[in-house]
Amino acid sequence: MRNMTKVSGKRTARAQFDAKTYAGLLAEAMPEVIETVAQNRRMIKIFKKLMDKGESRTPEERKLQKLLGHLIHTFEQKHYKMEKVTPREALIAMIEMNHLKQADIVHIFGSRGVTSEVISGKREISKANAKKLAKFFHTSTDLFL
Repeated sequence: MRNMTKVSGKRTARAQFDAKTYAGLLAEAMPEVIETVAQNRRMIKIFKKLMDKGESRTPEERKLQKLLGHLIHTFEQKHYKMEKVTPREALIAMIEMNHLKQADIVHIFGSRGVTSEVISGKREISKANAKKLAKFFHTSTDLFL
């Protein structure tokens, strides 16, 4: 089922969440509490495939990606001791891990100039932008603060 919304005089379709489709994705991915490195690798592989879809992800795929992100994050926090990185370092790592370019996150900061200043270390990441980054990368806001 699709909802029609009016945006700038144009009609756009907004997909509705479908439980049956989501159930099919769950059956295919078979997410589980991650207890081994092999399970983690499998979940990361599925997560990356979903990330590669970008904005074309369906609501069901976004929900699955959020679940996988949570499972991966929980496993990695418990099993990998990571040294604390700066918010800037975390942002750069997330950009690289997701095969993005600086231009792909300009919408978060509002301009190329601000994005460039944040990445170069000339400007700190604001709390509001940390929230947007966390939502965009499906991770914790703490990573960017």
